[in-house]
Amino acid sequence: MKKKVLNTAKYLLFFGAGVTIFWLIYKDLDIGMLRSVLKNDLNYTWVWISLVIGILSHISRSIRWIYLIEPMGIKPGLKNTFMSVMFGYLMNLVLPRMGEISRCGAMAKYEKVPFMKLVGTVVTERIIDVIVLLLFTLIALLSQFGLIVQLFRNNPAMKENALRMVTSPWLIISFLLIILLLILFRKRIARTQLFRKMEQTLGHLREGLMSVKYVRKKGAFIFHSVLIWFLYFLMLYCSFFAFDFTSGLSPFAALTTFVMGSFGMIAPVQGGLGTWHFMTKESLALYGISNENGIIFAFVAHFVNTLLVIVLGLISMLLLPLLNREK
Repeated sequence: MKKKVLNTAKYLLFFGAGVTIFWLIYKDLDIGMLRSVLKNDLNYTWVWISLVIGILSHISRSIRWIYLIEPMGIKPGLKNTFMSVMFGYLMNLVLPRMGEISRCGAMAKYEKVPFMKLVGTVVTERIIDVIVLLLFTLIALLSQFGLIVQLFRNNPAMKENALRMVTSPWLIISFLLIILLLILFRKRIARTQLFRKMEQTLGHLREGLMSVKYVRKKGAFIFHSVLIWFLYFLMLYCSFFAFDFTSGLSPFAALTTFVMGSFGMIAPVQGGLGTWHFMTKESLALYGISNENGIIFAFVAHFVNTLLVIVLGLISMLLLPLLNREK
């Protein structure tokens, strides 16, 4: 009971934080300006193109999940797999991380795959996704290194503050002190519940990575692992062409915005509410996009993506039992 109360409080806290960030970003937004952009300036052709790309990314994720399930001796149908994935995305809008359990439950019910084994495949998926996201992050950092240097050149105070922070004697002393405490109290730390949980989590991650070796179509699995995130990026980049103020930005600007927004989506808030908007508009600000235009772009792009998830998720939730009545 206590655990349920704590979990509920945690989700409410994060949701409240997301709503607060969203309100702080949009409290001064001129609604008339937003209406004008939606009515006169938004190129809906690019919005539709981004939606099609979004659907393709979900299909690619479904195919990759099938590759992870196949070593169990079961090959689920793409139709049920896709609908389970979309149902999971819909549930993530209700509670963070609920989608993983929901889609595993749907697949276990309609494709007769052991539930716990499906959870293991989702853990593997998450590990691979983190690796690919870090790869995109590295590409963004290397491609935009000149921009970062220029940013420091144009803001000497920022450069001085960064150097002062890195070379701070207090930071060095604190770092050395933490290492010393970890060495002195390593046995006591090893007996704590937090350490056991971390050890257990690392064990699950190791098992998840090891399970990839049983995938039969490794080349196709790697291809789809990269394709999923490339399509996510392409979906956002197409959204750039839907607005006059972002249509002239380079693919690298879109890549930076995509990476920063992705880290905003990782936050345990329903659908990245608030956090995605903040990271996106701050990224666009690096390329000279005004705050007003940045928050309008973030609002529309996030709304379109969320609407796609809601529509496909609801359709999947209705069709799954109808198309699998015999099961």
